[in-house]
Amino acid sequence: MTTLLGATGLHKSFGPTEALLGADFGIAAGEVVAVMGPSGSGKSTLLHCLAGIVRPDAGTVGYQGRDLFADTDAERTALRRTDFGFVFQFGQLVPELSCLENVALPLRLGGTRRKKAEAAAAEVMARLEVDDVAPKRPGEVSGGQGQRVAVARALVTAPKVIFADEPTGALDSLSGERVMRMLVTAAKEHDTAVVLVTHEARVAAYSDREAVVRDGRTRQQVTA
Repeated sequence: MTTLLGATGLHKSFGPTEALLGADFGIAAGEVVAVMGPSGSGKSTLLHCLAGIVRPDAGTVGYQGRDLFADTDAERTALRRTDFGFVFQFGQLVPELSCLENVALPLRLGGTRRKKAEAAAAEVMARLEVDDVAPKRPGEVSGGQGQRVAVARALVTAPKVIFADEPTGALDSLSGERVMRMLVTAAKEHDTAVVLVTHEARVAAYSDREAVVRDGRTRQQVTA
């Protein structure tokens, strides 16, 4: 299986705190990998390095055969608008915008005209069964609906990789399972890789395999 996104020997410190101490990682197109480990183990730092947000002190991150950190900041920012999608624990939707406008936002930032962007957003929202909340603002919808809107926003650009950082952490079990089913199904349909950071076994069960991070290192990878 060809690696789409991979990292080798990542080291990252924040002052005296060593977050990563030689972490390795790899994921193929269409694969869902759960990054697991205790709090403070380096899970989120690994995700941020893989996404090109945080520059490692040492080691390499390769995406489609290119060195991600050989690119300029502007090139990595553009990549996060086109090839990468993000889902965070609390959704991080823009409260002043409607749910439809939130989903369309990545396309609008990339230069797509409003009508075309919102048509694409509406299509993705319908697939995730949240088209009924399109005109509402994030504060007017439930947590589960808001997180599905966030998943729709991550999918609207047809990304190659989705980074999901504790995407169900703020949801009840039923809502969390629904969000995970929809995220994984949508990703599989489009051959999208999903890097899923979680500490919950029930969420990791949706992955193809697990990468366990302890003390800044990826100690093992096992079939989920």
